[in-house]
Amino acid sequence: MRDFLPADKARRERVLAVIRERYRAHGFDEIETPVMEEYARLHSGIGGDNEKLAYNVLKRGLDGAAITAAADSPADLTDLGLRYDLTVPLARFYASHRGELPSVFRSVQIAPVWRAERPQKGRYRQFMQCDIDIMGDASSRAEAELIVASLDTLDALGLEGASVRINDRRVLDWMLGHFGFSEAERPGVLITIDKLDKIRAEGVVAELRERGASEAAVDAFESFMRRPVTLEYSPFGERQVRKLLPDAVPDEIVAHLVGIGAAVSAARTTSTIVPGDIPLVFDPFLVRGMGYYTGTIFELAHPSVDYSLGGGGRYDGMIGRFLGGDVPAVGFSIGFERIVDLVKDAEDEASRSIVLVHDRDVAVAELLAIKASLVAEGLRVRLEVRTKNLKALLERASADGYSSFAIVSAGATSASLEIKPLT
Repeated sequence: MRDFLPADKARRERVLAVIRERYRAHGFDEIETPVMEEYARLHSGIGGDNEKLAYNVLKRGLDGAAITAAADSPADLTDLGLRYDLTVPLARFYASHRGELPSVFRSVQIAPVWRAERPQKGRYRQFMQCDIDIMGDASSRAEAELIVASLDTLDALGLEGASVRINDRRVLDWMLGHFGFSEAERPGVLITIDKLDKIRAEGVVAELRERGASEAAVDAFESFMRRPVTLEYSPFGERQVRKLLPDAVPDEIVAHLVGIGAAVSAARTTSTIVPGDIPLVFDPFLVRGMGYYTGTIFELAHPSVDYSLGGGGRYDGMIGRFLGGDVPAVGFSIGFERIVDLVKDAEDEASRSIVLVHDRDVAVAELLAIKASLVAEGLRVRLEVRTKNLKALLERASADGYSSFAIVSAGATSASLEIKPLT
């Protein structure tokens, strides 16, 4: 968990403002949910491994004897917990307010979440998530809307050239069945296949054999991975999808993926984007770890980094746990903590800021009158008492994002100030 100095906080807020504005432009409405949820909901099995990282809140009023008696049962000790993502709270929110929401609801959630991670670079125990979700739409339009809005947001942040790796959990399940893996061993097989980018096909095959996976199925998987594949360019579409899958893949799954590509391509045809360019890459072995995904899954990639900047997928079964009937739902989360480090500072922000360094004998009324005048002109203004070490004062102001300064003496006005650059 981190503190943020003023310059860092201002930078984060500028990025968040762009994200909020772009999501709103695409028709998403922002909601807010409590930082805590019921323990039973957070540990219902829909959060995957994140449930193990949840911060739980001790029940109020327990005495020493009660704590000792329930020491081996966390559910008896706690009744609430800090949210570890925004999807579980959203499912509860939708189930609670469905009657007050439109039949197809497009939500934005931008808020901190908490996980008991081991402290290490890039892993935080408190971090910001930026989620957009669509509930009530089972068609490929929902995925396309999420992808277009997310890519547009990155463009607005100056991170053009992003693409989305896309797959479908139904494709993965069908392929594993096609190779011959039993349903019981498929979760473990997926854990190994998820390492494909790191250990390559040879490493995956070796690990599957070490795990004791069905020998014939591993042989079939290995044979498929070694098949000859031509390197011709093929844009995202039916040909690309079928080319990367075994024969006889279900037509409805292919049609769903192709429909997403066609919609994204149409939406991305603007004056600044090459007509017909589809920023989608089909990856039949993209897994994503969350077990609640039921269909399309995707990850956001950018050529400037070798890690994903976000992702999401369809989770049609989650809300049904609260309502008793399935509701189609799909979401996309931008990795804010990763993106904020890539965004360049806006120069115009600093150009409209000034530090007024005043002598101690300047009347407060004069200072505030000058400040009010500059603020009315649209400037960001800070008052600082002049010190012996003026250089250190100005260096700090520059580090905080200010671009200019002026010395204020008794009797000065905003019109008489001599404004100088800080750098």
